[in-house]
Amino acid sequence: MTDQPDQPDQPDQPDQPDQPDQPDLRIAIIGFGLRASLARYAHRPGEGSRVTVVCDPAERGRADAAERIDGVRLVDGLDDLLAPDVRADIDAVLVLTPDHAHADHAVRTLEAGIPTFVEKPLATSVADADRVLEAAHRTGTRLYVGHNMRHMPVVRAMRDVIEAGTIGEVKAVWCRHFVSAGGDYYFKDWHADRRNTTGLLLQKGAHDIDVIHWLAGAYTRRVSAVGALAVYGDITDHRDNSDRRMADWYSLDNWPPTAQRELHPVVDIEDISMANLVLEGGVLASYQQCHFTPDYWRNYTVIGTSGRLENFGDGPGALVKVWTRRTDTYRDDADEVIEIPAADTTGHGGADPLLIAEFVRFARDGGPTMTSPVAAREAVAAGASATTSLRTGGGAVDVPALDPTLVAWFEGGQA
Repeated sequence: MTDQPDQPDQPDQPDQPDQPDQPDLRIAIIGFGLRASLARYAHRPGEGSRVTVVCDPAERGRADAAERIDGVRLVDGLDDLLAPDVRADIDAVLVLTPDHAHADHAVRTLEAGIPTFVEKPLATSVADADRVLEAAHRTGTRLYVGHNMRHMPVVRAMRDVIEAGTIGEVKAVWCRHFVSAGGDYYFKDWHADRRNTTGLLLQKGAHDIDVIHWLAGAYTRRVSAVGALAVYGDITDHRDNSDRRMADWYSLDNWPPTAQRELHPVVDIEDISMANLVLEGGVLASYQQCHFTPDYWRNYTVIGTSGRLENFGDGPGALVKVWTRRTDTYRDDADEVIEIPAADTTGHGGADPLLIAEFVRFARDGGPTMTSPVAAREAVAAGASATTSLRTGGGAVDVPALDPTLVAWFEGGQA
């Protein structure tokens, strides 16, 4: 299952566990754009949560919210959302704005004492990521980061194999990310301008880097990377697409990549990149992404002291294969094959409803979560450091450490 920006919602909603008899958690959404599809899982009146306020400076975003959410209150700025009369109708908030705005918006909602969900990546720089964590710690306000891939069935299946000790101690993690839709998803809107994303090793790579860290049980401490704007930099047809949305230009007929048209006026991010990571404890990892491939999926290989695993496909119907016996050739009949059920095709293979359900429970009651603000920060730090390496000759760059006080507070349950 790819982690592409979402298309407009469909009317059906997945079943969720019954909620106890208590008032719905009242949720505000800041930014009703690419990830507004999360609203369908947050707005479940009578079942635990409902969206009461949407904040978006764009008239189109507010109009979409009014169409999809009955009775929602609409405001066009954060000052209005935090005004006493509006704030009184908010128990928690989803920050779904473009990446470069995450930190400013999250800091303000945390300082207002509102449990805050921040869409991944947490921020576009290490300094901004740290600023968000510091605000949560300073105010004692609950912070949750939307790394939905931790809820993806294929990732959880791989994690379960590792946790069971089947392949021994993890020593290497490799990830190849094939992105057929890169020209449509990342080079025609704000993503293409590094001022908004830093680069795709952070913006898109943070998702997979977080999974690498989770599977390895360790964070990146040193990184080196190479990359290039190999294809889309040669295209001269550009257009300001701010009057349109991704659904207006996305098409499988936009092929081959060199035939793409109407790219963003500023295109200064790489469309192919490769990073080598040295993790704590000596685990080695590699991450590659390419935005002009014909297929769209990610492939992980995890090698331990007693075997290895690899996924084939990353959505419903995918396979995770595990080899634990030595042979002298490749064996398609692995020692264990785990099939990812094909039944759940809701957001990101069923991950998005689980993500929002976990946030609702956490915002209301606290407690452990599958995602981690510290891990989200470490993914940003690794992606940002890799981008620095890529743009300065490919040499090794040390990843800055997080303040141990913050680490202890978040790992202690934000209490």
